[in-house]
Amino acid sequence: MRHRASGAMVASAALAATVFTGLASAPPALADTTATDVPSAVEDGAYPGAAQILADRGITLTRGDGGITLADCTQPSSYQIKVLARTTDEDDGDTICFAAPGATGYLAFTIPDAYRITTYNRSVRASLSTDQKPTETTDVPANGTKGIGETIDPSTRAVLLELRVTGSTATPTTGQPADPATAFTAHLTIGDTGRTCTGALVDPSWVLTAKSCFADDSGTVTAGAPKNTTTATLGRTDIHTTGGHQSAIVALVPHADRDLVMARLQTPVYDIAPIGLSTTAPTGGGALSTAGYGRTATAWTPGTLHTPATTTGTVTAGGFDLTPTAPGLICKGDAGAPLWRTENNKPSLAGIVARAWQGGCLDTPTTETRTSAHAERTDNIGAWVTSTIATTPKRAGSESGGTGRVRYADWDGDGRADLLTVADSGAVHVYLNRGGDGHGGWEDYGQVATGMTTDKSRVRFADFDGDGKADYIVMQTSGAVGVFLNKGGDGHGGWQDWGQVATGLGNADQVRFADWDGDGKADYIAIQASGAVGVFLNKGGDGHGGWNDQGAIAQGATSDRTRLRFADIDGDGKVDYNIINSDGSVTTYINKGGDGHGGWTLRNKITNGATTNQNIVHFADLTGEGNADYLLIDGTTQAYAYNGGDDLGGAWIYLGQIAGAL
Repeated sequence: MRHRASGAMVASAALAATVFTGLASAPPALADTTATDVPSAVEDGAYPGAAQILADRGITLTRGDGGITLADCTQPSSYQIKVLARTTDEDDGDTICFAAPGATGYLAFTIPDAYRITTYNRSVRASLSTDQKPTETTDVPANGTKGIGETIDPSTRAVLLELRVTGSTATPTTGQPADPATAFTAHLTIGDTGRTCTGALVDPSWVLTAKSCFADDSGTVTAGAPKNTTTATLGRTDIHTTGGHQSAIVALVPHADRDLVMARLQTPVYDIAPIGLSTTAPTGGGALSTAGYGRTATAWTPGTLHTPATTTGTVTAGGFDLTPTAPGLICKGDAGAPLWRTENNKPSLAGIVARAWQGGCLDTPTTETRTSAHAERTDNIGAWVTSTIATTPKRAGSESGGTGRVRYADWDGDGRADLLTVADSGAVHVYLNRGGDGHGGWEDYGQVATGMTTDKSRVRFADFDGDGKADYIVMQTSGAVGVFLNKGGDGHGGWQDWGQVATGLGNADQVRFADWDGDGKADYIAIQASGAVGVFLNKGGDGHGGWNDQGAIAQGATSDRTRLRFADIDGDGKVDYNIINSDGSVTTYINKGGDGHGGWTLRNKITNGATTNQNIVHFADLTGEGNADYLLIDGTTQAYAYNGGDDLGGAWIYLGQIAGAL
């Protein structure tokens, strides 16, 4: 493109260059004991071949996420965005076309004297600089055209600075199921301007990756919420397809002296097995597998997982060198990629990719022939990872309940209801839920209590002290309550007898325990014969700190107590009021006040009724999503579950039988 720039436009172009100087810089390298000069393997979004494009066409392409790229204007099917720029010659050299094949895309550049944008099946937002305004934005609808930056003054021109896709008719393709061997690999999008990394799922709520992925210009990574909105994608071999999981990253815990960070998922992932940490140090010449979403020799943002084998080199206390086996490469975007070996027939994490020389990768100078990389060791950070995982906030969605022999409660504090059996002697046996939806396996933890009462109808389980683990509660005939706090998580760590925490507030069959106000501690709920509900809020945690009598918070939506359930249906941490109707459907009143006085929202018949026997219907959060699932416990010992999701309406997803004879 031949272009003419007025003095004002030169100034505007200079402004554009200033705006993008910081954005275009690579993430700063973090100090390391072995390879401080090895470039970062974080994808910074720098446009490949930008220098040559500037020389050939006068267009400065700065950075992007790969969703918008320069295209051939002579082939209309190859582009969705067309930009017109004014030059001394009004010819086809004034037209610049961009491909935007997907539903999203971002590109920063400098195009002086731009005056019109036309779109095809895409809506876009353009950022520009004019003589009158240093920065402004304008929206162009799909299949529309709009002049930009022009006024009645013929000398006024605009410098186009950014394009962002805001809408698209493109339909993502359905993805193939992820390979279980690499499904724990995560793709991380940091901000919306092209920075990406890879990571490894090490817990349902945590991804381990390179700290440099989140570093600011000074190289600093601060604990807490990431400075830029970050999304993790798991369970997809190709991130441009559907399926798998996407979750925001809500917290970062950086390692003190390694290029490592733990990133917490807003929504835990339970149907992908996390990778465990090896406890064996890497050795020089050893073989490790890896998986990353970074660049290849020919693709900027391929979006597909590549899995080169690697050989380890020099090993230090904190990291090690490695070289991918040809034709594999480690490139920008592979920072945070897991490196593992097989131990006991399972993948075992030995390290995380941090930096790479990137010889052979797209846009690396041909003079760079080194393909080696550097990784951070993970075999000797187990205590840090474990302590970080232990900080995961406990959710109050896993209500406790059940009758007779089979009960359910979150015993180990992972946010998912476990199954318990209560013998005639009152002894308690626990089966820990290790599958999320119950299909991933149950872990038999054996007997955890020896029978504090011989009347199992008086046994309850609920989290009394707010630590996320269900405690053992004994109801006396008078309505008095005795609590034994669970101090072991699995029940084997010991019980702490807190004695009587309530006098007779109601008969045993009228009493329920559930978190009414969302503070994580079970409150005392008394159900009258009329169906009216009285709540006593637990303000002491251990019950000794006092009870706050909230009075009647429901006026008897049903007088049949056998049809009444309390469970958190909408996942806000506060239990809702549910009635099992005679046809098996469920009427729910959503608790909008916390204390019950703030109002109830009626959700009528959220299921068509899997059974008409209300006595076997219960609710518990089996999947750890925070909202209660529909659970059937039949007259013997089998349990079936229906996952209601969080939409509060329509169908329930049948999960099948989740436990056999217990």
